Amino acid sequence: MARSRGARLSIVPRERHFYDLFRQQGELVSDALTELSKSLLEGRSRHPRLRDLEHRCDEVTHAIYELAIRTFVAPMDQDDILALASSLDDIVDLAEEAGDKMELYRVREVTEPAKALGECLAAAGVEIARALDGLEKFENLDERRVEIHRLENEGDVITREALGRLFSDEGLTATELVKWKDLYEVLEAALDRCESVANLLAAIQIKSA
Repeated sequence: MARSRGARLSIVPRERHFYDLFRQQGELVSDALTELSKSLLEGRSRHPRLRDLEHRCDEVTHAIYELAIRTFVAPMDQDDILALASSLDDIVDLAEEAGDKMELYRVREVTEPAKALGECLAAAGVEIARALDGLEKFENLDERRVEIHRLENEGDVITREALGRLFSDEGLTATELVKWKDLYEVLEAALDRCESVANLLAAIQIKSA
């Protein structure tokens, strides 16, 4: 009887729809970070577009959660699936938050450090999308992880120098200081989350080896 149950379990197909959903999340992450970068470069809000991408990512994240709950044999550990989906969703949430704050603070002239952080984020989004596109076979994942790590380090340097200039600029009003400190921190948090995703993917790869 036990042997019969084992035989049935061995032929249960691994659920592949997860890969399609993660690919969709990767595209949404890349689109959101690209939109945010364009917004920073142009000095105008793209918050409606970012809000739409955030809602779409929420829907995909929910679909992944639902699939994880009802799937008996998944291609990855359930905890890893949920953590990856949540971390990807967080990136889009932070991009939308940055767009919202640009609108709230009525940002018209964007600082050069903020533009540079936006470019780092857009590049990291592309790497995440590529990593998730090849997730099933972990194609070129190490290369993606290394590049995202480099971009996050670059972002750390940009943020640290930008904050230093903020607090040393005696001509800056308190309002401007608070506004830009807040925006820098949101942009840096988004880059940190990109690196967290890269590290999580590397951990999943190790478990799957």
